[in-house]
Amino acid sequence: MMQNNPPRMKPLSAILFGSRWLQMPLYLGLIVAQAVYVFLFWKELAHLVQETPHLTEEKIMLVVLGLIDVVMISNLLIMVIVGGYETFVSRLGLEGHPDEPDWLSHVNANVLKVKLATAIIGISSIHLLKTFINAPNLDEKTLLWQVTIHMAFVLSAIGIALIDKLMGHAVIDVKH
Repeated sequence: MMQNNPPRMKPLSAILFGSRWLQMPLYLGLIVAQAVYVFLFWKELAHLVQETPHLTEEKIMLVVLGLIDVVMISNLLIMVIVGGYETFVSRLGLEGHPDEPDWLSHVNANVLKVKLATAIIGISSIHLLKTFINAPNLDEKTLLWQVTIHMAFVLSAIGIALIDKLMGHAVIDVKH
């Protein structure tokens, strides 16, 4: 069977298009950051297991929320690494692979932004829950700022989703 060779590109086009590979070290760096989070997770889990007899229920809950936070940040990293690479650098060739994430088949820059925004809200929610559990030890100004920042994340995500929805309809309307 003959292989289709891609059309020859002009030199400037080839340089511009090839520059996407400059992102590869960034994604590899995020993989290293993911490994750091795996280490942090196991370190915190070992601390929880060792100290359980000496911890209050509140302290256990705070540590578990911290573990959930690490997992959510790790999920965010995976979305950025896999989705960003697939969107901006090169196809991963996972079509038909049994482990291909469902979200990857329809990922684009806008979908990735919405997913990242909702992941950030989830992470912020965990931090806010930890703050509320620890509220008696915090001043009102700290509580107010954390709620305000969380609400800014929520409003930003809603704005991104609305823009994505409007742009999706605009593209459909232009085609029809």
